[in-house]
Amino acid sequence: MTDFDLILENDTVLLRPVIPEDIEEFAGLTSDKSMWKYFTNDLSDRTELEIWVNFSLIEKKMITRIPFTIVYKSTGKIAGATSFGNISERDKRVEIGWTWLGKEYQGKGINEQVKYLMLKHCFEKWELERVEFKTDVLNIRARKALLKMNITEEGILRSHTIMTNGRRRDTIYYSVLRDEWETVKESNNWA
Repeated sequence: MTDFDLILENDTVLLRPVIPEDIEEFAGLTSDKSMWKYFTNDLSDRTELEIWVNFSLIEKKMITRIPFTIVYKSTGKIAGATSFGNISERDKRVEIGWTWLGKEYQGKGINEQVKYLMLKHCFEKWELERVEFKTDVLNIRARKALLKMNITEEGILRSHTIMTNGRRRDTIYYSVLRDEWETVKESNNWA
């Protein structure tokens, strides 16, 4: 897990390192306040968006997160962002998260392709033992998407995270283990 300038791609998406210049295009995608109901930051606020991007770049320098800009190849435009984070080389574990897509890019299968590329890299290149995901227990759409991909629901951490509106979020965890990867890949027709 030493390549922090990693690029992943297939026919649908390109995941490339986030750069400060992405903020302008991100701002055009994040302006709808309703998008951030289940997110820990309100990226519709320009200042908060800038802080979020800059913090992701700080975490990259600290070797704890690899932030990606998602480019939708059919348009060549930025569609959103995602990251590898909470990286633990010792434990052979990483989290996939911090994922968002602009409204016009939702429902096009982009999220599934992003997850596929990231999971494939985790298990087939990095040879990790565990990849985890987490979301707000109230975010039914995200939960259904993870279950549809046959990612295992594990459990709920109560009063885990503070949200932008001051609500304390219950966080639900999901994971894929190394010995489950081939089954997950086949069940999604990713093989």
